[in-house]
Amino acid sequence: MRQVAPLADSADVVAGPTGYDDVGAVRRGDGRVTLHTVDFFPPVVDDAFAYGAIAAANSLSDIYASGGVPSVVLNLAGFPVEWGAEVLEEVFAGAVHVVKKSGALWVGGHSVQSAEPLYGFACFGECDENELITNDGAQAGDLLFLTKPLGAGSITTSVKRDIANQAHVDDAVAGMMRLNDTAAIAMKAAQVTTATDITGFGLMGHAFNIARSSNVVLRFDASALPFYEGALELAGAGVCSGASSRGRDIYGPNVTIGQDVADAVSDICFDAETSGGVLVCVKPPQVAAFKSSLGLEDMFVQVGEVVAGEAGIVLG
Repeated sequence: MRQVAPLADSADVVAGPTGYDDVGAVRRGDGRVTLHTVDFFPPVVDDAFAYGAIAAANSLSDIYASGGVPSVVLNLAGFPVEWGAEVLEEVFAGAVHVVKKSGALWVGGHSVQSAEPLYGFACFGECDENELITNDGAQAGDLLFLTKPLGAGSITTSVKRDIANQAHVDDAVAGMMRLNDTAAIAMKAAQVTTATDITGFGLMGHAFNIARSSNVVLRFDASALPFYEGALELAGAGVCSGASSRGRDIYGPNVTIGQDVADAVSDICFDAETSGGVLVCVKPPQVAAFKSSLGLEDMFVQVGEVVAGEAGIVLG
């Protein structure tokens, strides 16, 4: 059988495709690493400006979750021919709004016509190598914090089904448009070494990436989890994205769910999030530093703890 060459084979690849980290990280030679990530997806809301802004925030999120500062972005766009200039201008305007806030330089990109709209960015950043945040350093005794609510999948699915409560949509859109920049600052202040943003794999999927990389158990308190307004009610009525059932199929064997945990809660925990918050492993002596350095809009919610054991998740 022909041997397939590794995707990246160099001592300078600090984080890459063989692990479960949020970015690729390449040693630069001066004590710093460059960070590399890419993300794009179809619209999750009807508003074109919000779509562009959410796509940008979601794409930049991996840089922040890895302890980096974004420096350069390139857009990736596939738009239907029937989308006129007015719609495209709004999409780009939303993205410009968020990219400018991040401080990154938008230096170009690539756009094509496609039957299904897709939009996002390739993002590049950097940080000191000793401040790189990965998925493999969680230790028993660490406390788990989440910086944004869960349930975006239910909210966006309600939009697609035309049953949405606009106030709930507006709240979730504001959350999805928000960068994780201040959470990254707080992680640095608390000397955090392990974290992940919660996006396409949902809370359970991204948490399991930490669990298996660090060979620990992440134990979540279901009653402490924060949710967007209206998300639990929607999930209770069966309104989740298709990613929820896929996530349960993939990660369910690694998750132990308590008998008292409502199906709506576990459905959301397996569902995909868009531009979600950061799940952060904080050592108890550093909790005060983490809290005091968070932004005004960041959530400070302890949702669980790390315990010793074979890699897995407990939701109880």
